Amino acid sequence: MIDFGPVYSGAELAEVPRQPGVYVWFFDEIPPGVPTENCHTSEHGTALYVGIATVKRTLHSRLRNHFRGNASGSTLRLTLGVHFELPLQRRGSRLTFGDQESFVSEWLAAHGRVACVADPEPRRREDELLGSGRFPLNIQGNPHAYAATVSRLRAAARTAARAADA
Repeated sequence: MIDFGPVYSGAELAEVPRQPGVYVWFFDEIPPGVPTENCHTSEHGTALYVGIATVKRTLHSRLRNHFRGNASGSTLRLTLGVHFELPLQRRGSRLTFGDQESFVSEWLAAHGRVACVADPEPRRREDELLGSGRFPLNIQGNPHAYAATVSRLRAAARTAARAADA
């Protein structure tokens, strides 16, 4: 078993390091249609997504944005929302789930836990984790077969939102 580091809930964000690093999202409930074969599992759930934080966008700020932000600033939130078939909407220059963002926040609070490790060079560790092909919700640099589906779902949601705004 890989040690992904301490695990946090949305209520424990104050404890998350304000440093660069790598984080892995675990879910005790799987979003509709997401395959879990060969994914890492632990007492916290199934690992579906890995991300990095930088000096400017630390673990604390990235995870706060995932737990409480919107689809425009969080690819994880965008990916979850399209799996729940939430309608993406244009809000100014941003695409969000509008009033439905609260659904994503509440779902993450109830079902998401995130492990993180401070690392001054997080890209290397993220590449290693993604290279395992065991994180279906990532797109970039991900050999998992489901990555192409995630990309198509997100593109279709963006296209629909822009068409509805026209």
